[in-house]
Amino acid sequence: MLSLSSELLPDNVVFDILTRLPVKSLIRFRCVSQSWNSTITNPIFITKHLDLASSLSDINNNGYLLFTPLRNYLPLDPSSSKEWTTFVYNTNRTLTQISRFEIPLQHFIIGFCNGVFCLAANNDDSDEKDLTRSLYLWNPSIRKLKKLLATRPADRAVFGFGYHPQNNDYKILRVTFAIQQVTRKPAEAEIYTLSTDSWRKAVISVESFSGSDSGPNGSVDEVYFPTRLCFNGALHFIAFSGDHKFILSFDINDERFREILLPQNYLEGIVKHFERLAMFKGSLALIVFGEDLVEMSDRCYIWMMKEYGVVESWARKSVPMKQVAEFFSCTINGELLVERFTPYQSFLFDPDSLNEEILNIPMPECMIYTPNFVESLVLLDSVTAYCCICGLAGSWLLEAFKCCITPVHHGLNG
Repeated sequence: MLSLSSELLPDNVVFDILTRLPVKSLIRFRCVSQSWNSTITNPIFITKHLDLASSLSDINNNGYLLFTPLRNYLPLDPSSSKEWTTFVYNTNRTLTQISRFEIPLQHFIIGFCNGVFCLAANNDDSDEKDLTRSLYLWNPSIRKLKKLLATRPADRAVFGFGYHPQNNDYKILRVTFAIQQVTRKPAEAEIYTLSTDSWRKAVISVESFSGSDSGPNGSVDEVYFPTRLCFNGALHFIAFSGDHKFILSFDINDERFREILLPQNYLEGIVKHFERLAMFKGSLALIVFGEDLVEMSDRCYIWMMKEYGVVESWARKSVPMKQVAEFFSCTINGELLVERFTPYQSFLFDPDSLNEEILNIPMPECMIYTPNFVESLVLLDSVTAYCCICGLAGSWLLEAFKCCITPVHHGLNG
């Protein structure tokens, strides 16, 4: 262990004390000495701090909402920055703001894990099919932004972001496919790992498809981006192989692709508006919003896979829900976080009681729900990550003194 140069306390005691401090304090303490900076930026310390923060995370609430408003709701000043705001969803169903961060670039959110966002740079107002090849990892707590190496261009690209706890590593899955060709080529995949800071090709091959009209040799033709979900140690997407529609899972650990069958004839008698994958009460779920052709009314259909990977365990719950524009997530209590058309508002819907709780926030451009939220030091040890404010990525003392001891933009945490 690196010496912390303390005359009063043993190094291991000082190390233990530092792991219990908030990120904001640790960033400032980097300029105490070079030994303290070396310790705080050490991967072992970063992992220990994250593990302890996760174990001590406040469980006396219903989770956290991370949200950024639509551009139309921003101040008219064109120089103003967009911001991510974090709220605690309290047990009394109120929201309390705990932090606020400026967003360093126009972006499209790929995922969020352990205080780190995966962003795709978006240079205009177009949707995900026009994303540029620039990907970033961003930790707002330490104001570090890491640009990833560019990958090959494609007609369409779909991304997923996840964490591998056994190896303490972060991975990005990038699936590319062509949409302009008469004879479509199979989709291709690349995997980025933070530990190696590199991309490598991966073969998308599902050993056996159950669909009779699937593509050749277990190939995948298309992956539907809005349905992405990280659950049970795997990334999940709704995908197609020929005319066969299924859930494609990618195990973050062994990096194998697998097929999960959708409920049989689940769209029968429904005019589908849109569908999403989610975690509902601890299980994989398919949530479909559409119109019931018999009742001629809008409904929400919640298909829950009670035993993961077992098609026979799909069970359906149907509830009335009108004018739904977007679905964001489910809370740990099974409430649906959604947005409606008229009037435009975000609200939480309980499918058991049918109660609605309107959220007193501006209309979101993006909203993420997470049951646990921790600020971490992830990316602090990266030599290629730079500060979002001053752009420094070199001298520890210059970086710490000029930037990192400057108060981070936290809302109620000051």
